Amino acid sequence: MGIRLFFIGIFASAIIGAGVYVMKLQRDNAILKENAIKLESAVAEQQELITQQKEDFKDILAANQKMNELVGVLKKDLEDLDKRFNKKNRDVGKLAIAKTDAIERITNGASALATRCIEIASGAELTEKEKNATKKSEINTECPSIANPNYVPY
Repeated sequence: MGIRLFFIGIFASAIIGAGVYVMKLQRDNAILKENAIKLESAVAEQQELITQQKEDFKDILAANQKMNELVGVLKKDLEDLDKRFNKKNRDVGKLAIAKTDAIERITNGASALATRCIEIASGAELTEKEKNATKKSEINTECPSIANPNYVPY
């Protein structure tokens, strides 16, 4: 009888132990499922972030390309302006003293045009007059390439 009780005790302990072990496995499985769901969510968020970063990078490259084109155009305009001021033996200082009113009028007009060039380069919208200018008398002579897109020099 003692041995029988002993084996029943061992058997009951084994069944209870197996039950406890199965319940632990079920808890672990539930935790693993939750972690898997969180991981999938994090992976999806990272994929969205990567996609957004790729789009942002494309936008940055496009903006950089546009800026490089604008810089090239502005360099050309600066070279053209430099050529206008550095003609044979022209001394702007002496000319300004001799013809003060004319030089003041020319300088003020060119300053206004240059200011408009800076506004356009900074993102200001073109006016209809600027967009439609096709004749040399209608254009902004300081930066025709960005201020007057429809003007084609002859």
